[in-house]
Amino acid sequence: MFLMMAEVLRLGRVAEAFPESAFWAFLDFHQSHVPWVGCSLHDLIQPSFSFLVGVALPYSMASRASKNQSVTMMWIHTIRRSLILILLGIFLRSMHSEQTNFTFEDTLTQIGMGYPILFALGFASEKIQRDALVWGALAVILVGYAAFFALYPLPGPDFDWSQTGTTADWEHNLKGFAAHWNKNTNAAWAFDRWFMNLFPREKPFEFNGGGYSTLSFIPTLGTMTLGLIAGKWLKSATSSTFLLKRFLITAVVLLVLALAFHFTGLNPIVKRIWTPAWTLFSGGCAFLLLSAFYFVVDVKDLKSWFFPLIVIGTNSIAAYVIADGFGSFIRGSFKIHLGQHYDAVFGESYASLVSGALILLTEWLILRWMYKKKIFIKI
Repeated sequence: MFLMMAEVLRLGRVAEAFPESAFWAFLDFHQSHVPWVGCSLHDLIQPSFSFLVGVALPYSMASRASKNQSVTMMWIHTIRRSLILILLGIFLRSMHSEQTNFTFEDTLTQIGMGYPILFALGFASEKIQRDALVWGALAVILVGYAAFFALYPLPGPDFDWSQTGTTADWEHNLKGFAAHWNKNTNAAWAFDRWFMNLFPREKPFEFNGGGYSTLSFIPTLGTMTLGLIAGKWLKSATSSTFLLKRFLITAVVLLVLALAFHFTGLNPIVKRIWTPAWTLFSGGCAFLLLSAFYFVVDVKDLKSWFFPLIVIGTNSIAAYVIADGFGSFIRGSFKIHLGQHYDAVFGESYASLVSGALILLTEWLILRWMYKKKIFIKI
């Protein structure tokens, strides 16, 4: 959540002002999404958020069970949460549109669409006390999704590339079998050309400029499923040493599998369409991150070091909405009250960094006030 909020720093603008600086180029790369294949730190934000939804589920279910909540009530809460996430995602994506922007590739909508299935998996696995069910479901999700793409025909010689927003010679196009996962020529893109046009639109949907798709919620469910496994292990752990070994071994296996699929050309690592290899790769990274934070905060008991992040994390939905919807408003307010050139105190080259830092601090202070007042937005 902090990395998402930190987008207001606009490090890319500073990198443009210093084109020969390797330092700013490095920061710019890791605050941007890669064009297609590969991964930056910024690309790990959405899978980490999705992963943590799965981690939290066993605790949520245990809390509701301790209050003697019926299965029916749990399902009602699950469906309600799912719908709120979907509608909130659509609302945030419509804030600067002339009409409702029905789009379903947003983080919140993707989680919302997969959440009922995740709950069903969590509930079933709790009943039989087996991880095999969850691992099996993950395998079905990833293999089935890969087959869906692999069976969709590649563009032929008469294919109209103008309807894709890209070209046949785009530098990031993949070759051979991996071409089944190219931008806006794949199975998920074909689905959206039908599905997205079922909703009122300013103009007919042809393609998503970033290559994102509605059906990515399916492999995103795979990421949440990995989080569910991690959450079950975390909740039932009797030894921190054994738990860390379990996490690290799982991370290594997932990363090795992902890289093997990628470099053999069977399935590339592409975040924008959430390929199965991306699910494995980002899941491995999420296991590593969870291991690192668990070791430092829980094992070494250095919780106080992370108070700034705790303020954000305990109000993640509020942080998401504030970062997504109020950054421009805060920036405009600063210009009104501090002057049009308040951010040029260190020169124009650093203007975006200065204004972004002030916006980020303001957003954090709002969340800190909510934390102190025990105001937590929950869905």
